[in-house]
Amino acid sequence: MKSKVLIVVGTLMLVIIAAGGCAPAPVIYQGAPVSAASAGGIIVSQQNLGLWMDGTGKTNAAPDVVVLSLGVQSEQKTVAQAQKDAVDAMAKIIQVLKSNGIADKDVQTRQFNIQQMTRWDDKQNTTIVTGYRVSNMVDAKLRDISKAGAIIDSVAAAGGDLTRINGINFSVDDPVPLYKIAREKAVQAAIDKAKQVAQASGVKLGKILSISENTVNVPMVRNVLMMKSSYGGDVAAAPTSISSGELEFQVTVQIVYELN
Repeated sequence: MKSKVLIVVGTLMLVIIAAGGCAPAPVIYQGAPVSAASAGGIIVSQQNLGLWMDGTGKTNAAPDVVVLSLGVQSEQKTVAQAQKDAVDAMAKIIQVLKSNGIADKDVQTRQFNIQQMTRWDDKQNTTIVTGYRVSNMVDAKLRDISKAGAIIDSVAAAGGDLTRINGINFSVDDPVPLYKIAREKAVQAAIDKAKQVAQASGVKLGKILSISENTVNVPMVRNVLMMKSSYGGDVAAAPTSISSGELEFQVTVQIVYELN
């Protein structure tokens, strides 16, 4: 009698194991998050569900600020002489900036270096010091772009052969309103694309699940001049011409829709 009971119990265990091996395949749901209970113990991620759509908005504007990277570079046999020449030339350049209405807050030192210059001597098989180089560079912000060319010319004349002008950066002092315009265009572009895709695929857009934004920094129009003054002699250099052009401001958004 005991042996028959054991056989029945063993048979029931085999039936239960077989039934567990034939469970239905997981189902992927769209819409609200699916709990473990509603999905038969399976937790489904929504990371790639719904309709993901990007939109880009752009707007252009003329720059209203120009930053000049300028300064002096002196080379002499001694540090003292090289530094004195640099200080004297820089003082004249700063005076030019002030006389053109550039405030102290708009002039910032960006680089100051004292470097030893050397050469290799094959006969003595050693390095020989030939002199010293002193560099002093500042960024000067001009709020009147129309003065840029004239100021460059005046700076070059004041600093003489020690003048260095490394580049020009154009920008907009307050880009917030421009980014607002670009952002509105980007959102509308994403919405229009989502509607088009939904209509073409025969689905209905549900609520917006998320919105993210990627803002491109203000593009800086940079013209590297690397100019060394040539104002010596009786021949005057031609006036410097500066063209500011336009800047582009760009915003990209991503909108995720629920699909009904």
